[in-house]
Amino acid sequence: MLGHGTFGDVWLAHHHIWADQQAAVKLPRDPAYVRALRREGVNAHRLDHPNIVKALGIDPYAEQPYLIMEYVPGTTLRDVMKDGRLSVADATSVLQQVLSALGHAHERGIVHRDVKPENVLIHEAALAGGASGGLSMPGLVKLTDFGLGQAELQARDAATNSIVFSTDAQQSPSLAGSLDYIAPEVKAGKLADGRADLYACGVMLFEMLVGERPAGTDVPSDVRGDVPAWVDDAFRQSYARLDRRFADAAAFAAALGERAAPTDRAVPVETKQGEWTIRNVDAERRRSLGDGHACGACGARVDADDQFCMSCGRQLVDNVRRCGRCGSFPARDDAYCMFCGSSLSPAG
Repeated sequence: MLGHGTFGDVWLAHHHIWADQQAAVKLPRDPAYVRALRREGVNAHRLDHPNIVKALGIDPYAEQPYLIMEYVPGTTLRDVMKDGRLSVADATSVLQQVLSALGHAHERGIVHRDVKPENVLIHEAALAGGASGGLSMPGLVKLTDFGLGQAELQARDAATNSIVFSTDAQQSPSLAGSLDYIAPEVKAGKLADGRADLYACGVMLFEMLVGERPAGTDVPSDVRGDVPAWVDDAFRQSYARLDRRFADAAAFAAALGERAAPTDRAVPVETKQGEWTIRNVDAERRRSLGDGHACGACGARVDADDQFCMSCGRQLVDNVRRCGRCGSFPARDDAYCMFCGSSLSPAG
Protein backbone atom coordinates (compact mmCIF):
# COMPACT_ATOMS: atom_id res chain seq x y z
CA MET A 1 0.00 0.00 0.00
CA LEU A 2 1.34 3.41 -1.03
CA GLY A 3 -1.56 5.53 0.15
CA HIS A 4 -5.11 6.70 -0.36
CA GLY A 5 -6.20 8.86 -3.29
CA THR A 6 -9.38 10.85 -3.67
CA PHE A 7 -11.28 7.88 -5.05
CA GLY A 8 -9.30 4.79 -4.11
CA ASP A 9 -6.24 3.07 -2.70
CA VAL A 10 -2.86 3.13 -4.42
CA TRP A 11 -0.59 0.08 -4.38
CA LEU A 12 2.99 -0.53 -5.47
CA ALA A 13 3.03 -3.32 -8.05
CA HIS A 14 5.66 -5.36 -9.88
CA HIS A 15 5.24 -6.75 -13.38
CA HIS A 16 4.54 -10.48 -13.25
CA ILE A 17 7.26 -11.20 -15.87
CA TRP A 18 9.70 -8.27 -15.57
CA ALA A 19 9.95 -8.15 -11.79
CA ASP A 20 12.25 -5.11 -11.82
CA GLN A 21 9.54 -2.95 -13.41
CA GLN A 22 7.36 -1.14 -10.89
CA ALA A 23 4.13 0.78 -11.23
CA ALA A 24 1.48 2.36 -9.03
CA VAL A 25 -1.96 0.76 -9.31
CA LYS A 26 -5.05 2.63 -8.19
CA LEU A 27 -8.05 0.53 -7.12
CA PRO A 28 -11.40 2.21 -6.35
CA ARG A 29 -12.80 1.49 -2.90
CA ASP A 30 -16.41 1.82 -4.02
CA PRO A 31 -18.24 1.12 -7.32
CA ALA A 32 -19.38 4.74 -7.33
CA TYR A 33 -15.76 5.79 -7.83
CA VAL A 34 -15.25 3.84 -11.07
CA ARG A 35 -16.41 6.78 -13.18
CA ALA A 36 -13.80 9.02 -11.55
CA LEU A 37 -11.14 6.34 -12.06
CA ARG A 38 -12.00 6.15 -15.75
CA ARG A 39 -11.96 9.95 -16.05
CA GLU A 40 -8.56 10.11 -14.38
CA GLY A 41 -7.14 7.47 -16.70
CA VAL A 42 -8.55 9.08 -19.83
CA ASN A 43 -7.32 12.53 -18.81
CA ALA A 44 -3.83 11.32 -17.86
CA HIS A 45 -3.56 9.32 -21.09
CA ARG A 46 -4.04 12.55 -23.06
CA LEU A 47 -1.16 14.21 -21.24
CA ASP A 48 2.52 13.66 -21.92
CA HIS A 49 4.63 15.98 -19.81
CA PRO A 50 7.65 15.50 -17.53
CA ASN A 51 5.76 17.03 -14.60
CA ILE A 52 2.64 14.83 -14.92
CA VAL A 53 2.42 11.24 -13.70
CA LYS A 54 1.86 9.06 -16.77
CA ALA A 55 -1.04 6.63 -17.22
CA LEU A 56 0.21 3.19 -18.31
CA GLY A 57 -3.00 1.16 -18.43
CA ILE A 58 -6.64 1.09 -17.38
CA ASP A 59 -9.63 -1.23 -17.28
CA PRO A 60 -12.67 0.32 -15.54
CA TYR A 61 -14.78 -2.66 -16.61
CA ALA A 62 -12.68 -5.44 -15.03
CA GLU A 63 -14.02 -7.41 -12.08
CA GLN A 64 -11.61 -5.29 -10.04
CA PRO A 65 -11.38 -1.96 -11.93
CA TYR A 66 -7.86 -0.55 -12.00
CA LEU A 67 -5.67 2.28 -13.26
CA ILE A 68 -1.93 1.68 -13.71
CA MET A 69 0.25 4.76 -13.30
CA GLU A 70 3.93 5.63 -13.43
CA TYR A 71 5.51 4.92 -10.05
CA VAL A 72 7.26 7.97 -8.57
CA PRO A 73 9.48 6.93 -5.63
CA GLY A 74 9.52 9.67 -3.05
CA THR A 75 6.83 11.53 -1.17
CA THR A 76 4.17 14.20 -1.50
CA LEU A 77 4.63 17.94 -1.20
CA ARG A 78 2.46 17.74 1.91
CA ASP A 79 5.02 15.47 3.58
CA VAL A 80 7.88 17.75 2.50
CA MET A 81 6.13 20.72 4.11
CA LYS A 82 5.82 18.82 7.39
CA ASP A 83 9.59 19.31 7.76
CA GLY A 84 9.10 23.07 7.85
CA ARG A 85 8.63 26.04 5.58
CA LEU A 86 10.33 25.95 2.20
CA SER A 87 12.86 28.49 1.07
CA VAL A 88 11.67 31.06 -1.46
CA ALA A 89 13.79 29.41 -4.16
CA ASP A 90 12.40 25.94 -3.42
CA ALA A 91 8.78 27.09 -3.19
CA THR A 92 8.92 28.99 -6.48
CA SER A 93 10.77 26.16 -8.22
CA VAL A 94 8.19 23.58 -7.13
CA LEU A 95 5.31 25.79 -8.17
CA GLN A 96 6.83 26.60 -11.56
CA GLN A 97 6.97 22.88 -12.34
CA VAL A 98 3.36 22.43 -11.22
CA LEU A 99 2.36 25.39 -13.39
CA SER A 100 4.22 23.90 -16.35
CA ALA A 101 2.17 20.71 -15.91
CA LEU A 102 -1.08 22.66 -15.60
CA GLY A 103 -0.30 24.74 -18.67
CA HIS A 104 0.14 21.52 -20.65
CA ALA A 105 -3.17 20.14 -19.34
CA HIS A 106 -5.10 23.36 -19.92
CA GLU A 107 -3.90 23.57 -23.52
CA ARG A 108 -5.41 20.13 -24.04
CA GLY A 109 -8.74 21.00 -22.53
CA ILE A 110 -8.28 19.54 -19.03
CA VAL A 111 -8.79 21.42 -15.78
CA HIS A 112 -7.40 19.50 -12.79
CA ARG A 113 -9.80 20.92 -10.15
CA ASP A 114 -8.03 19.24 -7.21
CA VAL A 115 -4.61 20.91 -7.05
CA LYS A 116 -3.24 20.56 -3.51
CA PRO A 117 0.02 19.40 -1.86
CA GLU A 118 -1.26 15.81 -1.55
CA ASN A 119 -1.45 15.61 -5.36
CA VAL A 120 2.07 16.93 -5.97
CA LEU A 121 4.71 14.18 -5.85
CA ILE A 122 8.40 14.87 -5.19
CA HIS A 123 10.83 12.28 -6.57
CA GLU A 124 13.30 10.87 -4.05
CA ALA A 125 16.20 12.07 -6.19
CA ALA A 126 15.13 15.66 -5.50
CA LEU A 127 15.33 14.94 -1.79
CA ALA A 128 18.71 13.21 -1.89
CA GLY A 129 20.38 16.18 -0.25
CA GLY A 130 17.54 16.91 2.15
CA ALA A 131 14.21 18.66 1.76
CA SER A 132 15.87 21.93 0.74
CA GLY A 133 18.14 22.50 -2.22
CA GLY A 134 17.01 19.72 -4.53
CA LEU A 135 13.49 20.87 -5.26
CA SER A 136 14.60 22.99 -8.22
CA MET A 137 15.64 19.89 -10.17
CA PRO A 138 13.64 19.83 -13.41
CA GLY A 139 11.18 17.02 -14.02
CA LEU A 140 11.12 15.64 -10.48
CA VAL A 141 7.97 17.41 -9.33
CA LYS A 142 4.95 15.50 -10.65
CA LEU A 143 1.27 16.41 -10.63
CA THR A 144 -1.11 13.49 -10.20
CA ASP A 145 -4.77 12.58 -9.51
CA PHE A 146 -6.84 13.99 -12.36
CA GLY A 147 -9.93 12.17 -11.03
CA LEU A 148 -11.88 15.41 -10.66
CA GLY A 149 -10.65 16.83 -13.97
CA GLN A 150 -13.19 17.95 -16.51
CA ALA A 151 -12.48 17.59 -20.20
CA GLU A 152 -15.79 18.20 -21.96
CA LEU A 153 -15.25 21.37 -23.93
CA GLN A 154 -18.24 23.69 -23.88
CA ALA A 155 -16.97 27.13 -24.89
CA ARG A 156 -13.85 29.21 -25.36
CA ASP A 157 -13.65 32.63 -23.80
CA ALA A 158 -12.22 34.82 -26.56
CA ALA A 159 -11.19 37.51 -24.10
CA THR A 160 -8.91 35.30 -22.01
CA ASN A 161 -8.39 32.40 -24.44
CA SER A 162 -9.27 30.16 -21.50
CA ILE A 163 -11.25 26.95 -21.73
CA VAL A 164 -14.55 26.45 -19.95
CA PHE A 165 -15.88 23.02 -19.14
CA SER A 166 -19.08 21.32 -18.14
CA THR A 167 -19.49 19.77 -14.73
CA ASP A 168 -20.52 16.24 -14.00
CA ALA A 169 -24.27 16.24 -13.34
CA GLN A 170 -23.78 13.92 -10.39
CA GLN A 171 -20.94 15.90 -8.85
CA SER A 172 -21.39 19.43 -7.60
CA PRO A 173 -18.36 21.60 -8.42
CA SER A 174 -18.70 23.27 -5.02
CA LEU A 175 -17.83 19.94 -3.40
CA ALA A 176 -15.03 18.92 -5.74
CA GLY A 177 -11.53 18.97 -4.25
CA SER A 178 -10.39 20.25 -0.87
CA LEU A 179 -12.34 23.33 0.14
CA ASP A 180 -9.40 25.56 1.07
CA TYR A 181 -7.96 25.25 -2.45
CA ILE A 182 -11.21 25.76 -4.38
CA ALA A 183 -11.63 29.06 -6.20
CA PRO A 184 -14.57 31.27 -5.17
CA GLU A 185 -16.31 30.99 -8.54
CA VAL A 186 -16.28 27.19 -8.30
CA LYS A 187 -17.73 27.28 -4.79
CA ALA A 188 -20.46 29.50 -6.21
CA GLY A 189 -21.35 26.75 -8.70
CA LYS A 190 -19.97 28.39 -11.84
CA LEU A 191 -18.15 26.55 -14.63
CA ALA A 192 -14.47 26.02 -13.85
CA ASP A 193 -11.73 26.99 -16.27
CA GLY A 194 -7.96 26.75 -15.88
CA ARG A 195 -7.80 29.83 -13.68
CA ALA A 196 -9.44 27.82 -10.89
CA ASP A 197 -6.27 25.69 -10.79
CA LEU A 198 -4.17 28.87 -10.59
CA TYR A 199 -6.09 29.96 -7.49
CA ALA A 200 -5.20 26.64 -5.85
CA CYS A 201 -1.56 27.21 -6.81
CA GLY A 202 -1.66 30.57 -5.04
CA VAL A 203 -2.88 28.86 -1.89
CA MET A 204 -0.04 26.33 -2.17
CA LEU A 205 2.53 29.10 -2.69
CA PHE A 206 1.46 30.83 0.53
CA GLU A 207 1.37 27.51 2.40
CA MET A 208 4.85 26.46 1.26
CA LEU A 209 6.32 29.78 2.39
CA VAL A 210 4.36 30.39 5.59
CA GLY A 211 3.35 26.93 6.82
CA GLU A 212 -0.37 27.68 6.83
CA ARG A 213 -3.05 28.59 4.32
CA PRO A 214 -3.84 32.23 3.53
CA ALA A 215 -6.55 34.14 5.33
CA GLY A 216 -7.85 37.66 4.92
CA THR A 217 -5.59 40.07 3.06
CA ASP A 218 -2.25 38.75 4.33
CA VAL A 219 0.55 38.24 1.82
CA PRO A 220 3.52 35.94 2.54
CA SER A 221 5.86 38.78 3.58
CA ASP A 222 3.38 39.85 6.29
CA VAL A 223 4.19 36.61 8.07
CA ARG A 224 7.71 35.94 6.84
CA GLY A 225 10.09 38.84 6.39
CA ASP A 226 12.47 37.31 3.83
CA VAL A 227 9.80 36.89 1.13
CA PRO A 228 10.51 39.40 -1.68
CA ALA A 229 7.89 41.79 -3.02
CA TRP A 230 7.66 40.07 -6.43
CA VAL A 231 6.53 36.84 -4.73
CA ASP A 232 3.85 38.82 -2.87
CA ASP A 233 2.74 40.29 -6.20
CA ALA A 234 2.48 36.84 -7.79
CA PHE A 235 0.49 35.57 -4.82
CA ARG A 236 -1.93 38.52 -4.96
CA GLN A 237 -2.65 37.92 -8.65
CA SER A 238 -3.37 34.23 -8.08
CA TYR A 239 -5.31 34.47 -4.81
CA ALA A 240 -7.76 36.92 -6.32
CA ARG A 241 -11.14 37.30 -7.96
CA LEU A 242 -11.44 35.60 -11.33
CA ASP A 243 -11.25 38.81 -13.37
CA ARG A 244 -8.03 39.86 -11.57
CA ARG A 245 -6.30 36.49 -11.68
CA PHE A 246 -3.49 35.43 -14.02
CA ALA A 247 -4.85 34.65 -17.48
CA ASP A 248 -2.97 31.35 -17.71
CA ALA A 249 -0.35 29.17 -16.07
CA ALA A 250 2.48 30.55 -18.22
CA ALA A 251 1.85 34.09 -16.95
CA PHE A 252 1.93 32.87 -13.34
CA ALA A 253 5.14 30.92 -13.91
CA ALA A 254 6.78 33.92 -15.60
CA ALA A 255 5.92 36.13 -12.62
CA LEU A 256 7.71 33.66 -10.35
CA GLY A 257 10.75 33.24 -12.56
CA GLU A 258 11.65 36.49 -14.20
CA ARG A 259 13.24 38.06 -11.12
CA ALA A 260 14.75 34.93 -9.64
CA ALA A 261 18.52 35.11 -9.35
CA PRO A 262 20.30 32.67 -11.69
CA THR A 263 22.04 29.87 -9.81
CA ASP A 264 23.87 26.71 -10.76
CA ARG A 265 21.28 23.96 -11.03
CA ALA A 266 21.83 20.35 -10.01
CA VAL A 267 19.94 17.62 -11.84
CA PRO A 268 19.69 13.89 -11.15
CA VAL A 269 21.07 11.23 -13.45
CA GLU A 270 20.03 7.60 -13.04
CA THR A 271 23.15 5.46 -13.33
CA LYS A 272 21.43 2.10 -12.97
CA GLN A 273 18.24 0.70 -11.52
CA GLY A 274 17.39 2.55 -8.31
CA GLU A 275 20.65 4.53 -8.09
CA TRP A 276 21.00 8.24 -8.74
CA THR A 277 23.85 10.68 -8.92
CA ILE A 278 23.67 14.47 -8.96
CA ARG A 279 25.50 16.66 -11.43
CA ASN A 280 25.69 20.41 -11.99
CA VAL A 281 24.04 20.90 -15.35
CA ASP A 282 24.55 24.65 -15.55
CA ALA A 283 28.31 24.34 -15.13
CA GLU A 284 28.38 21.61 -17.78
CA ARG A 285 26.10 23.61 -20.05
CA ARG A 286 28.42 26.61 -19.97
CA ARG A 287 31.31 24.34 -20.99
CA SER A 288 29.53 22.32 -23.68
CA LEU A 289 26.61 24.29 -25.05
CA GLY A 290 28.77 26.47 -27.23
CA ASP A 291 26.62 28.18 -29.83
CA GLY A 292 23.54 26.08 -28.95
CA HIS A 293 20.44 27.25 -27.13
CA ALA A 294 19.36 26.79 -23.54
CA CYS A 295 15.92 26.77 -21.96
CA GLY A 296 15.44 29.94 -19.96
CA ALA A 297 13.57 28.04 -17.24
CA CYS A 298 15.76 25.02 -16.49
CA GLY A 299 18.96 25.57 -18.51
CA ALA A 300 18.63 22.37 -20.54
CA ARG A 301 19.80 22.29 -24.15
CA VAL A 302 17.05 22.89 -26.72
CA ASP A 303 17.16 22.66 -30.49
CA ALA A 304 16.22 25.52 -32.77
CA ASP A 305 13.05 23.70 -33.88
CA ASP A 306 11.86 22.84 -30.35
CA GLN A 307 8.57 24.44 -29.38
CA PHE A 308 8.77 23.14 -25.81
CA CYS A 309 11.68 22.29 -23.53
CA MET A 310 11.96 18.49 -23.32
CA SER A 311 13.29 18.75 -19.74
CA CYS A 312 10.79 21.04 -18.00
CA GLY A 313 8.01 21.49 -20.59
CA ARG A 314 8.29 25.28 -20.89
CA GLN A 315 6.88 26.80 -24.10
CA LEU A 316 9.73 28.28 -26.13
CA VAL A 317 7.88 30.00 -28.98
CA ASP A 318 5.13 32.59 -29.11
CA ASN A 319 2.98 30.66 -31.60
CA VAL A 320 2.91 26.88 -31.22
CA ARG A 321 2.60 24.91 -34.46
CA ARG A 322 0.11 22.02 -34.16
CA CYS A 323 -1.45 19.49 -36.49
CA GLY A 324 -5.07 20.48 -37.08
CA ARG A 325 -6.16 16.87 -37.34
CA CYS A 326 -4.53 15.03 -34.40
CA GLY A 327 -3.22 17.91 -32.28
CA SER A 328 0.43 16.78 -32.29
CA PHE A 329 3.37 19.19 -32.52
CA PRO A 330 5.27 18.91 -35.83
CA ALA A 331 8.71 20.38 -36.43
CA ARG A 332 8.93 23.74 -38.15
CA ASP A 333 9.90 22.31 -41.55
CA ASP A 334 7.63 19.24 -41.56
CA ALA A 335 5.30 19.15 -44.56
CA TYR A 336 3.32 16.19 -43.20
CA CYS A 337 2.39 15.14 -39.67
CA MET A 338 4.53 12.17 -38.63
CA PHE A 339 1.71 10.90 -36.39
CA CYS A 340 -1.38 10.97 -38.64
CA GLY A 341 0.08 11.80 -42.07
CA SER A 342 -1.97 14.95 -42.62
CA SER A 343 -0.63 17.66 -44.90
CA LEU A 344 0.58 20.66 -42.91
CA SER A 345 0.45 24.30 -43.79
CA PRO A 346 3.84 26.04 -44.03
CA ALA A 347 5.25 27.23 -40.73
CA GLY A 348 4.75 30.87 -40.01
